[in-house]
Amino acid sequence: MQHALKIFLDTKVEQYNQPNFIVKDPISIPHLFTKKQDIEIAAFFASIFAWGNRTIIINKSKALMQLFEMQPYQFITQHSPKDLKKLLQFKHRTFNATDLLYFIEFLKHHYSKHKSLETAFTQHGNTVEEMLTGFHNYFFSLNDVPARTKKHIATPQKKSNAKRLNMFLRWMVRNDDKGVDFGLWKSISPSQLIIPIDVHVARVSKYFNLLQRQQIDWQAAVELTNTLKTFDALDPVKYDFALFGLGVMEKY
Repeated sequence: MQHALKIFLDTKVEQYNQPNFIVKDPISIPHLFTKKQDIEIAAFFASIFAWGNRTIIINKSKALMQLFEMQPYQFITQHSPKDLKKLLQFKHRTFNATDLLYFIEFLKHHYSKHKSLETAFTQHGNTVEEMLTGFHNYFFSLNDVPARTKKHIATPQKKSNAKRLNMFLRWMVRNDDKGVDFGLWKSISPSQLIIPIDVHVARVSKYFNLLQRQQIDWQAAVELTNTLKTFDALDPVKYDFALFGLGVMEKY
């Protein structure tokens, strides 16, 4: 039974882990860029915005990149106060200009000391749980953090499944020849990644008895990842393509 399920899920990974998947997915935003830092920044914002309708997520992310004059790294590291004024009307669901200005301040602070956003995660530990917890604390370590902004960066410490950050890590870390994920970051292994879990992925996983836990929290993400490791220990999160595709496209 498990062997048959693995074969089925492997075919679904093959079906969805293709360049034609990119167009209607938020990962299309970082694919607009070629410079490493531009890709990181675009991917970070697109993943943070990734809840709700995918078309709206893509359109809002694209609108933000246009406000950055399609040079996010240059804008973030070299903006003037006048440049920031044009961002004041930006809003995506509960993410507003207050949040955006703090995100920019953090990214400028980080890139002033590091060449990549990778170290914002890897300097805090060896497991993804430690990295995400450390990233959350680091992200909010600047002065005058707006209280409202804290809801936009999840942490396993508060039992969050951290779906959007796990998706961002998948984009940055997974490395294959399919052209969807970027594989830019080399000091995190695909085998360390945790599956991005949401209601769709959880529903499909329960349907196939891959997940027992009812709450869709950090523990559920770890449980599902550990189950998927029995199918592929080196790259368990590739099954995100299968579970997402079955849940969102095929309405399992």
